[in-house]
Amino acid sequence: MERAAAYACRVTSSADSPAIPEIETELLQVARDAARASAEVLLRYYGNATGVRTKSTDTDLVSEADVTAERAIRELLAERRPDDAILGEEGGETTPAGESGIRWIVDPLDGTVNFLYEYPQWCVSVAAEDRHGTVAGVVWDPLHEEEWAATRSGAATLNGAPISASTQAELSQTLVATGFAYDAGVRARQAEIVAQLLPRVRDIRRGGSAAIDLCWTAAGRSDAYYERSINPWDYAAGALVCERAGLCVRELPADHELPFGLVVAPPAQIDHLHALVIG
Repeated sequence: MERAAAYACRVTSSADSPAIPEIETELLQVARDAARASAEVLLRYYGNATGVRTKSTDTDLVSEADVTAERAIRELLAERRPDDAILGEEGGETTPAGESGIRWIVDPLDGTVNFLYEYPQWCVSVAAEDRHGTVAGVVWDPLHEEEWAATRSGAATLNGAPISASTQAELSQTLVATGFAYDAGVRARQAEIVAQLLPRVRDIRRGGSAAIDLCWTAAGRSDAYYERSINPWDYAAGALVCERAGLCVRELPADHELPFGLVVAPPAQIDHLHALVIG
């Protein structure tokens, strides 16, 4: 299955009361259960992580907790949705026995470095997509007991209550969340972009979990977000939450210096911010 189509700017409101198709409700519940299955594993390891190794660089870490938590998600999905495909950060993509047209995109632990340092910004991200894009997504922060969720037809929610994003139109008053790649060369280029952006905005925040950064932006805890070097499992659920909260989500295509990324902002300033961070 190819990656979902590029995002559109869909301005929505928490006051909307759409009729949510049954399949979206079903997939959302499975996502919730899968996220909690992963978090149950992670909390057993928290403060005592083992089996830590590196991946793409010396700063890109994975632990036994990541691998075991993803296994819990895959086992649940195999039982509940055996005909669906799965794309996970640690286990790659698996082909289902049947063909439902649904693929799960899962990150059992978004913010591994934070998790290992006991820095309390990490989460589980679980999303389901079809050929049209993301259908349902959940980001579960077990330390703060915050569940961010959305479906294609429904409102973005925090613990079941609708949320709305910032409508800030002035870039100078905008709090921007971002993140950085593991590769030193990419970081150097990202630093140049931050240096250009910082004097023009209220401030910049770097938390360490793309999924949480997206959800916090959806709830107005920051006004906008951008980041390069992110993967579908980092943003699939969080980007849907942002869209359904009223934000524009736009892709930053990869080029010879910078990997793929996203920029998320209120409709009134998406063009301006995009132009500044595209590189």
